[in-house]
Amino acid sequence: MTEKTMPGPLPPVRHWPALDLKGVDFDPVLSELMREGPVTRIQLPNGEGWAWLVTRHDDVRMVANDPRFGREAVVDQPVTRLAPHFIPARGAVGFLDPPDHTRLRRSVAAAFTARGVERVRDKARRTLDVMVDELLRIGPPADLTEAVLSPFPIAVICELMGVPADDRRGMHTWTQLILSSAHGAEVSEKAKDEMGAYFRKLIGARNDSRDEDVTSLLGAAVGRDEIDLEEAVGLAVLLQIGGEAVTNNSGQMFYLLLTRPALADRLRSDPRIRPQAIDELLRYIPHRNMVGLSRIAREDVEIRGVQIRAGDPIYVSYLAANRDPEVFPDPEHIDFGRSPNPHVAFGFGPHYCPGGMLARLESELLVEALVDRLPGLRLAVPPSQVPFRKGALIRGPEALPVTW
Repeated sequence: MTEKTMPGPLPPVRHWPALDLKGVDFDPVLSELMREGPVTRIQLPNGEGWAWLVTRHDDVRMVANDPRFGREAVVDQPVTRLAPHFIPARGAVGFLDPPDHTRLRRSVAAAFTARGVERVRDKARRTLDVMVDELLRIGPPADLTEAVLSPFPIAVICELMGVPADDRRGMHTWTQLILSSAHGAEVSEKAKDEMGAYFRKLIGARNDSRDEDVTSLLGAAVGRDEIDLEEAVGLAVLLQIGGEAVTNNSGQMFYLLLTRPALADRLRSDPRIRPQAIDELLRYIPHRNMVGLSRIAREDVEIRGVQIRAGDPIYVSYLAANRDPEVFPDPEHIDFGRSPNPHVAFGFGPHYCPGGMLARLESELLVEALVDRLPGLRLAVPPSQVPFRKGALIRGPEALPVTW
């Protein structure tokens, strides 16, 4: 990964600072990179060196699904990265390649199938109804994030994971510290270690369980020697964090609906379009800051005429792929009738987010509850005064002041 790794002129290395963006503003640096070309070079705020970045939809899907690019090799070399924490660790599920990655995912697959997700639908709906009942009882104004958008995804993912209700507040605190770089690497890593210790105890106590929640499935897999306890703990932490990220994504979705009331009116007047509309909102919303985890080229690969050399790190931008005009005509426009809509909001390939169906379910239930039961729901402050999280890896409002 030096200037000598390939002949001829290279694209310039663009420094990409971590911006604290508000609302659904698209990252201006990413916009510039997309204009500069389908394959560029970037330097992120942490780590070392530079990395390739691909932004076109087809290229993103290819890199994410092509075995010529892998995650495991990231552990063996310094790579430029967004966060000061999330340092690559050997054996961590996010840095595994098939077949080990496939083996771990298989242990919890049953919880994330359509049947597994449907198992929690009724309880999730009842939980949400109680939260909205309380919101209506107290009356406006209210913080929609505090009252509904934060506790609801926490309750749902903890139910799916098998985390007891009394432990959910602590789980939320750990997750918020892990998903932020504002507190520094030491605080974030400490929270991750504490969450890991919690799951180590919980999974260890369930090695002969026949329940269908994630920790029970992991405990049973450990008991059958299909995976070891440390692998199970790493996967549990990753799934818990990912499931709770819906909190911030839902906040962005409702910020969008509240600042563009015509969209909410369409969802209210025509419930049939909601599943398709939610997919379009998922495509449009810039759900994270910058990029996620890198991959390493295992051999020389040419992408759009650019030679990626074996050993070079490479990132994909799912945000950019979801705005590719060759795939999504007029990508800056929210079109509830868009079809087909092959967005990659949940990733692609072996590391595709297993909680995609769960996130859709939660979004559908939130729209059903809030759009239908609070037809006069609106922001209680000007949009510019809605505070958004700073230093967050997953974007979203810190609070969403509303009235009705």
